[in-house]
Amino acid sequence: MIKKHFKYLAFLLLTVCLVGFLSAQKSASPARGQKKVENTDPALRLKWHEQHLAMEASTPYRSLQWRHIGGGIESQGGRCTDVDVPLNNKKVIYVATATGGLWKSENAGVTWQPITDDFPTLSVGDIAVSGSNPNVIYVGTGEANIFRASIAGTGVYKSTDGGKTWQHCGLTDTNTIARIRIHPTNPDIVYVAASGHEWSYNPERGVFKTTDGGRTWQKVLYVDEKTGCIDLVMDPKNPEVLIASMWNRIRQRWSDPVPEDGDYLYKTTDGGKTWKRLTDGLPDTKYTGRIGLDLCAGKPNVVYAYVDNHTPTRQPSPGERDSYGRQRTYPDIVGAEVYRSDDQGESWVKVNPSDRLFERFGGTYGWVFGQIRVDPNNENTVYIMGLGLYKSTDGGKTWTQLYWENLHGDHHGLWIDPDDSDHLLNVNDGGCNESFDGGKTWRDFYSGIQAIQFYNVEFDMNKPFTVYGSVQDSGTHRGLGVAPQSAPPSGQRRFRQARVHWERAPGGEGTIIAIDPTDPNTVYSSSFYGRLMRSEYKNGSWVSKEIYPKPAEGEPEHRGQWLAPTVLSPHNPNIVYHGFQYVFRSLNRGESWEKISPDLTAYDPKKQGRLPYAIPFATLTAISESPLKFGVIYAGTDDGRVHLTRDGGVSWTEITAGLPYNKHVWCIETSKFDPGTVYIALIGRHDDDFAPYIFKSTDFGKTWINISANLPGGPTNVIREDPKRKGLLYVGTDYGVYVSTDDGRSWNCLGSGLPNAPVWDLKIHPRDNMLVIATNGRGMWVIDDVSPLQK
Repeated sequence: MIKKHFKYLAFLLLTVCLVGFLSAQKSASPARGQKKVENTDPALRLKWHEQHLAMEASTPYRSLQWRHIGGGIESQGGRCTDVDVPLNNKKVIYVATATGGLWKSENAGVTWQPITDDFPTLSVGDIAVSGSNPNVIYVGTGEANIFRASIAGTGVYKSTDGGKTWQHCGLTDTNTIARIRIHPTNPDIVYVAASGHEWSYNPERGVFKTTDGGRTWQKVLYVDEKTGCIDLVMDPKNPEVLIASMWNRIRQRWSDPVPEDGDYLYKTTDGGKTWKRLTDGLPDTKYTGRIGLDLCAGKPNVVYAYVDNHTPTRQPSPGERDSYGRQRTYPDIVGAEVYRSDDQGESWVKVNPSDRLFERFGGTYGWVFGQIRVDPNNENTVYIMGLGLYKSTDGGKTWTQLYWENLHGDHHGLWIDPDDSDHLLNVNDGGCNESFDGGKTWRDFYSGIQAIQFYNVEFDMNKPFTVYGSVQDSGTHRGLGVAPQSAPPSGQRRFRQARVHWERAPGGEGTIIAIDPTDPNTVYSSSFYGRLMRSEYKNGSWVSKEIYPKPAEGEPEHRGQWLAPTVLSPHNPNIVYHGFQYVFRSLNRGESWEKISPDLTAYDPKKQGRLPYAIPFATLTAISESPLKFGVIYAGTDDGRVHLTRDGGVSWTEITAGLPYNKHVWCIETSKFDPGTVYIALIGRHDDDFAPYIFKSTDFGKTWINISANLPGGPTNVIREDPKRKGLLYVGTDYGVYVSTDDGRSWNCLGSGLPNAPVWDLKIHPRDNMLVIATNGRGMWVIDDVSPLQK
């Protein structure tokens, strides 16, 4: 009798699991009536920004002050994209950052100030200071390197007073700008190299020209909606002569830019009226990608081109893995090539050696580099930028790496002093560096330019507590000694809080971090693409163990997102949930795992990239367990699916209906006050869609209510519920932080003193009532006490 009972239970359990699996698989196709939304109207983006500024000025919560707590460590100030210096005053330096705005120093780098904090976007692709009038500055917004986390620009901005005030000059829908060239004697004549949308095709790309200081523009070079301009050089002695590098590229959710045919150089000798294609001596474009350009200002007939050539060469060895730990199934490539022309582009000769250095110079992601500079006083001195910074003094025949202990990797720009060729300014993923000896030694400005790009924030329960966050190209950082900075009693001096001390912590640059609330020395984080490890701090150092669930024998590797979700159960910190395309659960801190879901994505083999360009797609991006009931778990994906289990994974139900189609699920927040209430934030960034998407359900996802209300645009990156007051919600967008005291029916801008930086994560410390935010471009910030909101 007992055996029959157990057999029946086993049969019932198997049936429930099978029904849940089939239900999840069947609902993978999009619901009827769902449409793909992409390419937000550029005028609407500008209107949203005006609304944000108005809400910022009128908020009833201005008394809540934002305080910057940093985020940088040694050799880390944040990714920078360009640098320029006025010719009449070398003490003035302008540095452009990828997502932290434009910074200015007036004392040769001793101190720095951000000067574009009220722009609609803090992503800068290029800057140019007029040689004839140094007060005239043009800024092209939108980083052209198109990282997976790049922020779209809103066109060109101009200052005529050295950056004190700005005016918008149009080209809003370009989204990315790679280069700006100003006429040497007339600052009203400007050329812009626009590379276009990152995730979609659009016609607002190519070379644009203005002759009236940016009031009107003419598109003077256009190939098609796929091909933008990635670099542009001008002959300073004959500014009617320009050479443009055109790049056919797009980023897919499942793939970095793949080399496509059509990446040509074009030349004009009449200021853009006519152009001709330059091909003599250059490689076939079938496998080439981005091409960088520069010429020697002193001898402008000498032009160099840095070609990212993906023509295949050596096949991989058995068992060989790439830098991300993935099995290599693809060959080596030719890599970086340097070509020289002595007749201003009419003919070209390859000058660099074909060796291992140039094969690996930009990895397989040369699309993010492509920068080359020529000494304005010596046509044989050339610099190229990739993972490292290299210099040649013999016209490209031999190369030496410029290395110094504080010189960060991944280089994006270089300024060479025309009056002293040994004076260099280099920008890279760590910040800005300066050399006075031709690159032999360097000093840094990392502490002055705080442009740290955090992906997320987590904290422990120490007192004072420690914050953690993963940082672009720098791994995981943690800041020790975070505590509220209280206002002093009347008549007393303000208490000076000890500075937050930042140091490295376990984890890669792309990881979600989870910390045991009962043991602050136990941290969970990943290296890349969800390869989870558990780290324990013992005797002054970290001891890490790889614990991520491996595929069964014969199964393909799991698909893990760049920020693969990891959460600890609010009911038991020894229970860990981790997401690939499946939800995995461990009951013993990751020592063993069980798969508790089917594939919850809408997996389509046609939407899977090929190595080395592939990015894992159709993956989980958010997991959240109800703090009110164990086993009630929500899971969201990068292809817009949301599922729920109410029985610990025995069965799953898709609850996507009512949500926008195919938007990346960025955050799921289960309510601490009501078991059926859940909040969700989705983003359309990967469709060049910048609308706000914030939804709420009070019936376990059966129906959804759009609570974006009066939020002025997005993307909406995160939503959190206050731990103490029901209906008090916080949202982080690319403009800042908003708060609702009525459960999402209306929103107000929160606090004062925060730049328009992209807020990618936020959390409220349940004990200290501190709100901590992670910005992708300006480090971490806090509001010391949110209790006025809770009251």
